[in-house]
Amino acid sequence: MDIEQIWQAYKQSLKAFLHSRISQPEDVDDLLQDIFIKTFTKLEQLENPSSIKPWLFQLANNTITDYYRKKATHGTNFISQQEAEQLIPFELTNDEQTKQNLVNCIQPFLQQLPAKEAQLIKAIDIESHSQKAYAEAHQLSYSTLKSQVQKSRRNLKAVFDNCCHFYTDKDGRVFDYQRKPDFKLGKK
Repeated sequence: MDIEQIWQAYKQSLKAFLHSRISQPEDVDDLLQDIFIKTFTKLEQLENPSSIKPWLFQLANNTITDYYRKKATHGTNFISQQEAEQLIPFELTNDEQTKQNLVNCIQPFLQQLPAKEAQLIKAIDIESHSQKAYAEAHQLSYSTLKSQVQKSRRNLKAVFDNCCHFYTDKDGRVFDYQRKPDFKLGKK
């Protein structure tokens, strides 16, 4: 893979991505340079050349996270710790309001599932009920409930996959998506 071709193909998209997430526009070029250096030094680690775009955007996302952590840690006047936490990805914040906002976002997707599956996901994954306790309360065997949870999660994932193409990092965390133009969300 030629670094120049890669950089020319994705530089503008990466810059737009940075502008959408950085509160100080004058820092964007510096961060873009950091991403270029990381790309240059780590490109050989990329196992699948067809996943270059998601890989580059994961580098960008990590660079943004580091940027805000550094600003928050050094107590600069650019942003507060609270602002940094709002801009750092959800899994790093543990913020109840953010979690509630995300729950509200997935509600229309849950409505695409049969009511029993939607209730199961809500109880187990959103309200954090223990699967064992849920199985006992609903007079189900634990193994049956586990199978139902897995099936419900697969079906919810299918609804999401029908909606968008997701880009994930090596650990399966979503860092970008592209909505499919023909998707229509409607009540089931």
